[in-house]
Amino acid sequence: MNSGVMHRPGRHIAAQFAARVRGAPDRQLADRLARAVAAMARIVEEEGLDRDDLRALVAFLTDVGHASDSRRQEWVLLADTLGLTSLIEAQVTRRPAGATPNTIAGPFYRVGAPVKCDGESISIDGIGDPLVLELAVLDLDGDPVAGAAIEVWQANGAGLYENQAPDLQPDQNLRGTYRAGPDGRAIVRTVRPGGYAIPHDGPVGALLARLGLSPDRPAHLHFRISAPGFQTLTTHLFDGDDPALEADPLFAVHPALVTRFAACGDGGFEASHQFVLARAHPGREDA
Repeated sequence: MNSGVMHRPGRHIAAQFAARVRGAPDRQLADRLARAVAAMARIVEEEGLDRDDLRALVAFLTDVGHASDSRRQEWVLLADTLGLTSLIEAQVTRRPAGATPNTIAGPFYRVGAPVKCDGESISIDGIGDPLVLELAVLDLDGDPVAGAAIEVWQANGAGLYENQAPDLQPDQNLRGTYRAGPDGRAIVRTVRPGGYAIPHDGPVGALLARLGLSPDRPAHLHFRISAPGFQTLTTHLFDGDDPALEADPLFAVHPALVTRFAACGDGGFEASHQFVLARAHPGREDA
């Protein structure tokens, strides 16, 4: 073994690992894992990591596993807070310039939201500050996408989704499906949503605290917009006055998804927003 190898054992281990998996039947897995091993080896060497660092890392990953069960997925939460979930979403749903960006759907989406007439409220219990949204669905040329289905779901003013607290809210509260009119427009009546904290009572929350990062998500509404011939859009609409806007722990905020809820004379709020859909790729079903 030469002196260069002695000084750079990480590079040597990475090369050995790559050589060992070169004939693997799953070529893609082998290539990706070899690159991951090389990247980790570089970090170990550059940061001068020691046995205690490795033990701490293994202990953290063990805690994440122990915190995961059929009702809670701490591994998903870790991927979310490291930005991996949003990065993958952005990569697999790339939109052309001018189209509204796609975001993660989040865990509270439900299929089959009740159909609502234009201007009808999705607030069943009527609790909260009234909010009226004037929405438009357009294509990249600025033409209306008539008949587009607009699914919307959100938390209430206390930051709770209806399926989070089924004993506190009516079933399907703050959920609905609208149809854009011939002009591509729809009016959604609801209540102003509240922000909320992602689960932070586990190892991921402890990690955020050690890093000085907040678990608070800015207030938002979710939308899923679909129309024949267009890519389905899953996205957020954020309250531009929320103080947590600049530090969303799930990395979903984009300038094109921020709007201002303006106060009305009746004590409620109003906002308007345009969603721009991209055409579907020929011969491919778009998510």
